[in-house]
Amino acid sequence: MSEQRDVTTRDGTAWTCIEALADMPEAAKDKLAGEGRRAVVCTPSGGAHSVRLSPAEDWQAMPEADLAAAIEVTLARDQR
Repeated sequence: MSEQRDVTTRDGTAWTCIEALADMPEAAKDKLAGEGRRAVVCTPSGGAHSVRLSPAEDWQAMPEADLAAAIEVTLARDQR
């Protein structure tokens, strides 16, 4: 079972992030997200769309500020 992380971005939006492929074999994760990376989907509490991230496989240990920054960068890129 996959674990989730809750993080809040600078604009006050609360996000829930979960590894999309958590129950798949490691080889499948590497093929779909990239070697040493994980497919993570972060869903906001409201007002914005979900984002897909490809952080390092140890994303659960990322500092909250780094995870929030990754969400913000992805949102900005998606809005272009």
